[in-house]
Amino acid sequence: MVIRILKALFVIIGTLIGAGFASGQEIYIFFYKYGIQGILGIMISSLLLGIVVYKVPKICKNNEMKNYRDFLNIFVRNEKQLNIINTIINIFILISFYIMIAGFGAYFEQQFGVNSLIGSSILAIICYFVFLKDVSGLIKINQFIVPILIGSLFMIGIHVIEVKYIFQISNYLLPNTSWKWILDSILYGSYNTILLIPVLIALRNLINHKKENIIIAILTTIFVILLSLIIFFMLMKIDVNIENLEMPAVYIASKISEIWKYIYGFIILSAILTTSVSLGTSFLENVVNTKKHYKPYAIFICISAVIISKIGFSNLVNLLYPIFGYIGLIQIIKIVTIKK
Repeated sequence: MVIRILKALFVIIGTLIGAGFASGQEIYIFFYKYGIQGILGIMISSLLLGIVVYKVPKICKNNEMKNYRDFLNIFVRNEKQLNIINTIINIFILISFYIMIAGFGAYFEQQFGVNSLIGSSILAIICYFVFLKDVSGLIKINQFIVPILIGSLFMIGIHVIEVKYIFQISNYLLPNTSWKWILDSILYGSYNTILLIPVLIALRNLINHKKENIIIAILTTIFVILLSLIIFFMLMKIDVNIENLEMPAVYIASKISEIWKYIYGFIILSAILTTSVSLGTSFLENVVNTKKHYKPYAIFICISAVIISKIGFSNLVNLLYPIFGYIGLIQIIKIVTIKK
């Protein structure tokens, strides 16, 4: 029981903590810029994700689902509409995979001055070989890397975050008078559900007991809140215009010392690797019907990811994530309200 819970939890966390999260871009865009309200936003979005983690395996079990199309069929009965929505979501998953590849390249360029194409190509090659192992490859790489990733994030958080920031946060972050923070917190949770649901469906044989499902949902919520707050408080130490940084959290680690720069480098690269593998596997599981076509599709998405990565990491995050957040919002409402 414990082993199954940990395996599922590591894959879920590995999916959620990607380049945008670990770099600080997502936390800044959706939460930090709203000041104190951003912390409440973290709580709201994490709770939404926890609900989805609980509901999706339950829905899959009750309706004997095998793929994402079966899942969508609960909400959309019209065949034409189902095809359109399924295509849109698969495109989003693929674009998110591209963002991870771009993030990997951006890190190498920002920290070492290496052409971003080289870093992107390295990750694309790693992903290709993991994809050939199907879902088992996804589980194995996450259960190995994610515990180290979580431990490293907590370690750097303890070292970087000053206690006074936590108790005197009102002196550092002024409240935002706009209510847009609520919308953004919901959007953050909703776009992540598009990434997460295909992974939860792929894990349907691992998460099939109600008690275990509840534990996994609770642990997911807790870990997402804690890890988000670590990044949030780290951003408070930035002494330059944060909008000019592709990876603000990496900048903070670099200011401390060379050792912490490399430790956080490991965090970033691990986060990108686990999420990119989850996204790529989800896309392939959704669109490939036969093993014969699996390898050609894997080659295609890896090569195209390297090409697309030249658009730029932060540009992709800022432009695409909020758009797909609205699409995911419709889906999350359906999930929360369904009783099957």
